[in-house]
Amino acid sequence: MSTVVNSESRMMTVKVTEDLIVAELEDGRIISVPLAWSWRLSEATPQQRNNFELIGNGVGAHWPDVDEDISVHGMLHGMPAVPPKKQAS
Repeated sequence: MSTVVNSESRMMTVKVTEDLIVAELEDGRIISVPLAWSWRLSEATPQQRNNFELIGNGVGAHWPDVDEDISVHGMLHGMPAVPPKKQAS
């Protein structure tokens, strides 16, 4: 079985649940990735998670309160955010 990945896919909406980041695409697909893929959204409050804007005509979403960007491309190609390394005290 092969999966067709359209690099021009666009988000119509996105929501963050307790476990997932879920995007509805303009072609009708609904895709999701684990919330743990975004350490910033994982640590965000529900209010911060709900405050987003679609960017680039729907190629991604931006959460200004936590400075997070997630793209359709990243969701489809499995690209989780890498948390910063903790500095030794």
